[in-house]
Amino acid sequence: MTDHRAQVDQLLADYRRSREQLATMHRDLAAISESASSDDGLITAEVGGRGVLTGLVIADEAYERYRPAELAAQIVRLTGAATVKAFAGAGEVLAPALPSGTDPQALLLGTADLGAKDIAAEVPDVDESFEDQNWLAEADWPRAR
Repeated sequence: MTDHRAQVDQLLADYRRSREQLATMHRDLAAISESASSDDGLITAEVGGRGVLTGLVIADEAYERYRPAELAAQIVRLTGAATVKAFAGAGEVLAPALPSGTDPQALLLGTADLGAKDIAAEVPDVDESFEDQNWLAEADWPRAR
């Protein structure tokens, strides 16, 4: 009976270590914050460890310098650049907990076990012209009597 008790104690100790490692990993991921700024310093985008935009600073001068479409494009570009940095940091946090050979970046992107062929989107065969299309079948309409 003593052997079983020792095994149970060892399993509980392993579980507690794993749980603490997981909690530490979650705290480390939550602490990740990366930013990217425009060359002129007028726009700064900040993202968290999952690439979600958490902050955006736009200087008043940016509204004078950029047209709305240009400003939007800058925000999208900077958010993407900050996300790349955040994912690199998140990958470093995750790597020790993953099985060997697992790419943390692919895991974060949701493509961990997918190949290029699996990811490629099928191009539907679509007739682009909708002219002269009858979308209602005549049989669906009641006829006047």
